[in-house]
Parts: sequence; C-alpha cells; structure tokens
Amino acid sequence: MSTLLEMATDLVSAHASTSKMTKEELLAELNEVYGVLQKMEKGEEIVTEGATTEEEAGPAVSMRKAFGKKQVFCMICGKGFTTLARHLNTAHDMKPGEYRKQFGIPRTQSLAAKDYSESRRQMAIEKDLGAGLAKAREARAKKKK
Repeated sequence: MSTLLEMATDLVSAHASTSKMTKEELLAELNEVYGVLQKMEKGEEIVTEGATTEEEAGPAVSMRKAFGKKQVFCMICGKGFTTLARHLNTAHDMKPGEYRKQFGIPRTQSLAAKDYSESRRQMAIEKDLGAGLAKAREARAKKKK
C-alpha cells in the first residue's frame, strides 16, 4: 500500500490537473490532505471548520443575475457558462431537474444564455430543420395507422 505522502500527492495532483492552482495553493492543499489522511489513519474524527453542504449554503448568485443575455451563472459556485447542463453534471454531479428543484427554477426557464438560444434558433431556421422534424412526425404518424 502507498504511503500517506504518496496518497496525498496523488490526490492533490489529480485535483491540480483539472484546476488552475498556484504553487502556494498546491503546497497548502498537500499539507491539508496529508494531515487529514494522518487523522484518518489514526481513527481520529475529522472536522472541517465552516464547511457547509451545497444544500445548506444559499445561492452564490441571485436568480435574477443568474440568467443573463450572454451567460448563465451557476447558483452553486457562481461561475458563468453558455449552458449549465454539462457543468452541473461534471462539477456538481447533478441533473438539471435537481438543480431546478433546489433553487425553485421554473421548467419554462432555459438553462442556456439567451444569445446562445437565439443563435441556435436562427441556425435551425436557416437550415430548415423544422421541415425535417415535420416529415419525421408525419412518417411516424403513418406508421402508427
């Protein structure tokens, strides 16, 4: 089995590979992770000060500010995106329905920026994607009969 330091290094390097971190932040996180691993090995209780779960914490951004024209902001972490679905899944392991329920967001509210939705709508109109959809629905209706 790996030593505690090797385990801490693996954990921190995995985190650092997905997040931008300064040298000081890397060292601080390495020390913190190593300390927690030591406590776990000794069987001590691990208490983190000021830790709150996502459900306990209030929204990072108000609902009014969250849904903008050019960006949609995550109400959990406050980061801005063009669309939220992928971010919610990867960063918070959450489905859009769960996110809507947690913050009371109506189903009619899009989780994509208004400009992005409009550009996609215009592209669909230009490529006449609605005609293809209508044909597919017609064919499906004929098969059912």
